[in-house]
Amino acid sequence: MDTLTQSTRPQRLLGAVQKNATRGQPHSVLKAIDQFCTHTEWAMNVGDEKGCILDSVVSEVNPATVLELGTYCGYSTVRIASLLPPHAKLITLEFNPDFAAIARQVIAWAGLEDKVQLVEGASGDWIPKMKEQFGITTFDFVFLDHWKDRYLPDTKLMEECGLLRKGTVLLADNVICPGTPDYLEYIRNSPRYKSQYFKSHLEYTKVEDGLEKSVFQG
Repeated sequence: MDTLTQSTRPQRLLGAVQKNATRGQPHSVLKAIDQFCTHTEWAMNVGDEKGCILDSVVSEVNPATVLELGTYCGYSTVRIASLLPPHAKLITLEFNPDFAAIARQVIAWAGLEDKVQLVEGASGDWIPKMKEQFGITTFDFVFLDHWKDRYLPDTKLMEECGLLRKGTVLLADNVICPGTPDYLEYIRNSPRYKSQYFKSHLEYTKVEDGLEKSVFQG
């Protein structure tokens, strides 16, 4: 919270989008956020460097059904949604209602609200309801970018709920910084997954971080 302006960082990020991005142009929204985070204030988006890895995986999978765990301000939601084929469904979960309110405006500014269903609440509560509430059979692609201690339990919960099919791709952010050691140990040693690590850097810094891509084997 900035005591002078009485605004939060997400609100200032939204202001940068509204000032510098063109409505209906996802690329300009991403550029405005990247510039804000590089030159004004750091924020926990996936960022431009890791965002390129995310883009390449989404393009490779070409998913019809996507689950994003952790919306924050909607940056990665915009990256993913802008690459989806027509009629694809992206469900993004955000626990913090203040973040969700900002994300809705960022997604709408990018012109992608028709492709995105933003759901507020805890992942552990919503994952078991996915099939019933949203008519999802399985997800083609899952992006994990929420609380790091929820990566492993939520992955196991998705397995138990039958939301993963043979070939479903999981992509997990921040597996090095701040790190998800229990998730990595599980996903790399389980015969149910084939995993690959993409070395990169923590968003907008030189600190090592990376993404773990894991393909569910059934």
